[in-house]
Amino acid sequence: MIRHSLAILSLTSLPVSAQDVVFSPDHTLNCMAALPATARVSECFGTSANRCMADTPGGYSTVGEGACLSEEAAFWDGQLNATYQFLREQDARQDTETGDFGPSQVEALREMQRAWITFRDATCAYEASQWGGGTGQGPAYAACQLRETASQTIYLQEQSGM
Repeated sequence: MIRHSLAILSLTSLPVSAQDVVFSPDHTLNCMAALPATARVSECFGTSANRCMADTPGGYSTVGEGACLSEEAAFWDGQLNATYQFLREQDARQDTETGDFGPSQVEALREMQRAWITFRDATCAYEASQWGGGTGQGPAYAACQLRETASQTIYLQEQSGM
């Protein structure tokens, strides 16, 4: 998993550039398809990033790890945005049906998501700060973004019934 890969920094790895990264979300998607929803985040997030590190020349370097972790974080961000939009549309229909009877689900969703973004960013900044400005700071931040975004995506998917 990601927490283990951060400890395996190779000093002899070749430099990695963004165009050299070998990333596919298939490993994460296959893992999620094979497991019940309750185990998906803890077991599946990071599997594509780990495979990327293995498949990319220099993938276990600090730069390679950061690039692969960022690629999977971007994948999860896309999943999060699609899920958020789906849930927002679902909540808008519910708001229309209930009228003024209860609080707006769309507004509650928006406020929850804004608060989560603040929480995620602060959490990841804290985790990165533990590297004291060292080279592990970037991969630590990317790994945190990946983990937190994957967790929020699954949470929203559960709320939407996806």
